[in-house]
Order: sequence, then C-alpha cells, then structure tokens
Amino acid sequence: MVNTLPKTETKTPSKETILTPRFYTTDFEKAANLDLSAQEAQLQAMLAEMRADYNRHHFVRDETFEQSWEHIDGETRQAFINYLERSCISEFSGFLLFKELSRKLKERSPLLAEIFQLMARDEARHAGFLNKAMGDFKLSLDLAKVTKTRTYTFFPIEWVLYTVYLSEKIGYWRYIIIYRHLEKYPENQFYPIFRYFESWCQDENRHGDIFKALLRSQPQLWKTWKARLWSRFFLLSVFATHTMTVHERAGFYKSLGLDATEFDHQVVQNTNETAGRAFPVMLNTEHPQFFPRLQCCAGYNMQISEIERSSQPKFIKLIRKLPLIAAIIWNLLLVYLIKPINTETLRETVR
Repeated sequence: MVNTLPKTETKTPSKETILTPRFYTTDFEKAANLDLSAQEAQLQAMLAEMRADYNRHHFVRDETFEQSWEHIDGETRQAFINYLERSCISEFSGFLLFKELSRKLKERSPLLAEIFQLMARDEARHAGFLNKAMGDFKLSLDLAKVTKTRTYTFFPIEWVLYTVYLSEKIGYWRYIIIYRHLEKYPENQFYPIFRYFESWCQDENRHGDIFKALLRSQPQLWKTWKARLWSRFFLLSVFATHTMTVHERAGFYKSLGLDATEFDHQVVQNTNETAGRAFPVMLNTEHPQFFPRLQCCAGYNMQISEIERSSQPKFIKLIRKLPLIAAIIWNLLLVYLIKPINTETLRETVR
C-alpha cells in the first residue's frame, strides 16, 4: 500500500513578541484556597456538562482532508499556516495551564481539579487537530519541545480569571463569526477545518462560562473600585491585541472574503457585550474615538513590524521603534480614559 500522507518537517515556532500567544503559570496555592461556595451549584452543573463531552466525536478528520493542498499557495498559504500555528500555540498554552492547575489542585480542590482536567482535554484536542491541519501543508509543531523552550509568564490567579475568561469568549466570537460568514459564502471555504468551527466555538463558550462562574464567586473581582479598573485594563489589553493581530494578518481574512477591520469590530463589540455578564464594567465601543485609536495602534504596529524585518542594526531599529511604541501607549491610555459602562446597574438588560 502506498503511503499518501505528506512528509512533514518540524516548523520552528515564530519569534515570541508581545502579541504572540504566551505560556502562563500562576499561584497554585491561592487557586486552591478560592472560596467557590457562591457559585458551586453553577460549577457543578457545568462539570456535569463537561463530563458529557458533547464534542467527543466532533474532532475527527473525514475524507475531505484526504487530498493535496498544493493549490493553496502564495500569500494565502503562508497566512493560513501562520493562523494555524498561532491558534495551535494558543490552545496548547491553555492545555498546559489547565493541566497543571488540575494536578496541583487534585487534593485541595477536587471540584476545580476535575473542571480543569476536562478543559485541558478540550484544549489538547483542539491543539492536536490544528497541528494535524498543519501537517497537510507539510509542517508540524514539536509541542513537546515548545513546552521546554517557551518563556512562561507568571500571572496571579485573579489575572488568570480575567484573561482566560476574555480569551475564551473572544475565541467564541472569532470562530462563530467566521463560521456564519462561510455558511453564507461557501465558495470562500478553502479548507475543511472551517466546517468544525461551530462545535469548536461551543467549547470556547463553555470554558468562558466556567471562568465567569469562578470570577463571580470572588466578590473582590467585581464589587470593588479596583475590580472596575482591572476590568477596563484587561478588556482594553485583549481588544488592542486582537485589533493589531487581525490587521497583521489581513491577508488571511481577505482569503475568507472578510474585511479585517469589519471582522475586528464585530468580534470586539460582541465580546465586550458578553463580558458585561461577568465584569463590573464594559468599554464604550460606541465612543467616536474608540475604534479609530485602536486602528492607529494597528497602523503603528505594522510600522514596527516593517522596521523589525529590516536589515538595520538593532540599535537603529530601537531608535526608530521608540516613538511608535510611545504612540501606541498614548492612544491606549486615551481609550482607557473613555468613561466605561457600569454593567452592575444594567445587569438585567445585558444580553
């Protein structure tokens, strides 16, 4: 029998930057001591849902993958490979964090330990599916090696609750918007992985709901003035990162028939509204300066990337980048100072 599987080479992961997915560690002792009583019923219900594993048969490659993908070439091919790599690293990062939380909390907080174990299962499934997709383009990531060589960033458990919640919810909106768009325009569905996005995003949504319950179980994360400031900070950080990365990869979205700017606006606005269910504030995305200033940041980031790719000495690159970095920080500060919307007063009307 002739082996028709393409030979793959191990892809060197893209250089780590402030915008690339990161690996995280946290304060496991503090995580074990979280008082979950205020949301225990909700967490138990979601644990039962996770045990049911509704997507256990979903991430199975069918015959539509069994073909040559050499016709996807040029800019579209490279943009798609970059998308697959970034998504794979992001999912694998979640797997590592959840797996370690599960291991460390097993004796101290069995409920949380099992929840994190099952979320790690989902993230591993996603990462493996994405890595197999890269194999169709004769590349793969050595995830075991990445585990040992990637830089790990420490986040307090409170920050983990904020950021993972937002990461899962923004992931949901990214996947579902692409899926719905390709339902309308199937001629732009150039690779079968996009057909899996509907069930995929349900995993993201379920994980986000778990982190919402964890966040709401900690009154200090939504009742205090500090919580309002931190919520604004993490919302803006996630949205700014999204805007800059989407515009860095505008070619990929164009290949799907999507306008990068419009896609970014839809994802940010929907994620912001969803975050109003968990956070004490949400950002005023309707303010006339909100998206234009994020767009400016994306433009400055593109200039920084061009400078980084140049052959100039590192010192010259740094000198050229400094005013652009300062401009990004200034614009983000101005966005941060836009008066947010108090969601606690709108709790019954936020959908």
